[in-house]
Amino acid sequence: MIEVASSRNLAVLGAAAAGLALFAVVVHLGGPVAVADAPGAHVHMTGADAGEGAPARPTTTVKPLSCEKLPDLPGHSITTALVEFPPNAYTPRHRHPGSVTAFVLNGTLRSQLEGGPAGTFTKGQTWFEPPGVVHLFAENASATEPAQLLAIFVAEDDCGPLTIFDR
Repeated sequence: MIEVASSRNLAVLGAAAAGLALFAVVVHLGGPVAVADAPGAHVHMTGADAGEGAPARPTTTVKPLSCEKLPDLPGHSITTALVEFPPNAYTPRHRHPGSVTAFVLNGTLRSQLEGGPAGTFTKGQTWFEPPGVVHLFAENASATEPAQLLAIFVAEDDCGPLTIFDR
């Protein structure tokens, strides 16, 4: 059966295309520009440890780069953020209120979504997270080299919180 695309689906696809276009600009320019001038504050992930009894690991830093309301999808926005993983950094179990596409800019990251296998992603590779799915962990696979990813969020709440930690 062929499904006819709704205007809502087309708007979400348009938002994703806009995010990928922004990504293309970032890659073409050789990395993010004017991160210090980016809107919003830096967000450090908290409670990032490898499990009970394990020593604390470095945490990731999320730097929002832009957030725009989507005119064709009222009540929704697209947010682009740079996520930095120092060597051996770990982000614990969490979820996101909207859809997320992650694109590895540098380094090697390991990530696992609930119900799927852990994956290893290197520069130029991506993964997608549907709204509300549990992200079991994300970590820098290297104990000596930093890693970065560009995260593109399409969500409700006009640029609200990007991450919800499960405790």
